[in-house]
Amino acid sequence: MAKRKNLWTKQQLRQHVQVVSGELPPSIVFYHATYLNHGLKKWVTSNIWVYEDRIVYVGDNLPEKHPTTEWIDCEGRVLVPGYIEPHAHPFQLYNPLTLARYASQRGTTTMMNDNLLLLLGLPKEKALTLIEELDQFPVSMYWWARYDSQTKLLDEDMITNKLMKEWLAHPLVIQGGELTAWPDVLSGDDEILEWMQETRRLGKPVEGHLPGASLGTLTKMGLLGVSCDHEAMTGEEALRRLEMGMMTSLRYSSIRPDLPVILESLLKKGVTSFDRVMMNTDGSTPSFLENGTTDKLIEMALEKGVSAEDAYSMVSYNVANHYGISDTHGMIAPGRVAHINILESKEKPLPVAVLARGKWLKRDGEEMDQDWSFEWENHGLTPLNNNWKIQPNDLTFSGPAGVEMMNAVITKPYNLSVETSVDELPAESDESFIMLLSREGKWRVNTIIKGFANRVKGFASSFSNTGDFILIGKSKVDMMTAFNRINEIGGGISLVEDGEVISEIQLPLMGKMSDLPLEELITKEKQMIQELEDRGYSYKDPVYSLLFFSSTHLPFIRLTQQGIYDVKRKMVLFPSIMR
Repeated sequence: MAKRKNLWTKQQLRQHVQVVSGELPPSIVFYHATYLNHGLKKWVTSNIWVYEDRIVYVGDNLPEKHPTTEWIDCEGRVLVPGYIEPHAHPFQLYNPLTLARYASQRGTTTMMNDNLLLLLGLPKEKALTLIEELDQFPVSMYWWARYDSQTKLLDEDMITNKLMKEWLAHPLVIQGGELTAWPDVLSGDDEILEWMQETRRLGKPVEGHLPGASLGTLTKMGLLGVSCDHEAMTGEEALRRLEMGMMTSLRYSSIRPDLPVILESLLKKGVTSFDRVMMNTDGSTPSFLENGTTDKLIEMALEKGVSAEDAYSMVSYNVANHYGISDTHGMIAPGRVAHINILESKEKPLPVAVLARGKWLKRDGEEMDQDWSFEWENHGLTPLNNNWKIQPNDLTFSGPAGVEMMNAVITKPYNLSVETSVDELPAESDESFIMLLSREGKWRVNTIIKGFANRVKGFASSFSNTGDFILIGKSKVDMMTAFNRINEIGGGISLVEDGEVISEIQLPLMGKMSDLPLEELITKEKQMIQELEDRGYSYKDPVYSLLFFSSTHLPFIRLTQQGIYDVKRKMVLFPSIMR
């Protein structure tokens, strides 16, 4: 079995027992506490003792009064375990800490995080040290180990067998996946299959990525080791996963807000047990989180008629049980980490108070002081510092084929209908220049994109799947100005028109993440989206457009480090050009 992280030392464990024996006073006592007992799956009234960061007693007894113990009368309130986000991508402009701080105010005190940015962007030693340092904060942070880069890299040997197994063995890595390269596994990729086997040998689940998969495909992937999938887009697809025994994670995200329809469909189909169901926000972009995180998912479940016991379990006990950590997380019971939400009522999942690892993050509806500062630069997450510039000849476009956007993330090939040697494309056309440019300035991929926005003159971003630059626009001059601007600010996204910066988002952490509080980042993202929509962008989620232009787990044509790539035929149509 996998090496588990020891949350407490032997001395601490002895102290916990001493509290129950009356030899030490508890830190906090919740009395008259009506709480969700997951062992019984019912609401129970008891007294709950917390010592430092652990729940040490739940029952009828009360300790002796002591001046260091905080007593909380819970009459008229209900208590539930801190919510668990089972599928976070903590680099959607925000960073792991700004996301954790924001989500914790809404009751989410445990995060299961994607490691893709760290896998591709940092040396292994720095990445693993980083996740250990982040685990010192009140919100519990666990991580996935990705099996593939989700794109075509120039260095295809970057993810080695040794690297993969070291990630998988780390105590804070909770699962393998998500498995976007499942077609490769089905086609005979034994290296990834070996990593999946290693994941299961370590006692950790494998997360799939199987949108629209048939029963046959789901069955085959289940046989190969996939134990959970979050890609159901309809009630029928969710039911299919449940019927075959998969843990089913239902999604409500900025790119796929499917949860309400799926829940309604499952209930109509007669589903009465939700013990193998979780709910997630799947890397929603900042502005989508403005009205809630995990608390919003519970609210939707309750509105659709899911019982309160199941609705709260789907974001606490069910998640912890799936990941094999229900002995420390996901329950209000002796021995668990002191993640506790206090609610006005079962019908109101937004907590009035939040306790995380025994620390108050929220009291009486107000955020409590907590130092969320972090020395990112010590771990290699520094601002961009390029000592090179692009030249006019870098914006040379050739080739007979371009890419056409079908929605925010799907692109297909199309035959060019514009003259690409000009410095500016006509405003009445629906075509723009697009370039993927190496982060180190070594190579470029140039083509035309149809359907992005017909009035965007210059748009540049260091936020992308691989951290390479994306430039889009009608005007080559404005595209260069936008690129120069994101270099000046150490990384980010910039929209330029006639030489003037219209909107920008600074991303000083590797050019991919902001260090702003999420509330401020939401304001900046909404402004950027509005400016793009005013100029013809119609898909509502430009952040995901930027992220997925290079992502080869999506059809049909992708811009990658290797060049313009045909996903279906698995071949490079036009190779990248060395600068």
